[in-house]
This record gives sequence, C-alpha cells and structure tokens, in this order.
Amino acid sequence: MPLEIHPDAPTMLIRKAAFERAGLARAHFDARYNLTPDEFRIEGEMIAIGPLYDEEALGALTGELESLGLIYFEDFAELSGNWPPWLTIFARGA
Repeated sequence: MPLEIHPDAPTMLIRKAAFERAGLARAHFDARYNLTPDEFRIEGEMIAIGPLYDEEALGALTGELESLGLIYFEDFAELSGNWPPWLTIFARGA
C-alpha cells in the first residue's frame, strides 16, 4: 500500500534493500532525529523518514546516508513537502 507523503515538510525515501545492506537500524534514526512512530514508516520495499520539520535534518540525513555508501537517487531520494495541502501524494517502492 502506498504511503502518504505530507505536504508541509520534507520526507526521505530509502530503498529497504539499501537500508539493510548498509546495516542501518531504526532505533538510530529515531534517536538521532527524534522521530515519532508515524515519522518512520516501512511499506513493501520502501522506508519513509519524515516529515522532517527540523530545517537541518534533511541535509544531515543526506550526508549520513552518503557517508555510509548509499547513493542519492539510486538508493534514496527526498520529496520536498513543498506542494499545496489540497494535493495528496502517495509513494510506493517498486
């Protein structure tokens, strides 16, 4: 089932296989970015982290994923959250 992406802040989308290949754990992201249960979601082959309301969190998360060997656009990408609230966007991993 596709995940709804919020229009008011960025969301990072990560391929589940890349997340696992890098040996990442949800607890790390929960602690580092102070995530609520609704801000770390897994559906099928995709992980959604966000919405990220801290302005610096998206850049920090991007840098962290790249430092672990993940490749932007191949393993992860962000959706800006910069669209009107009357537009609903859903994402699903292929």
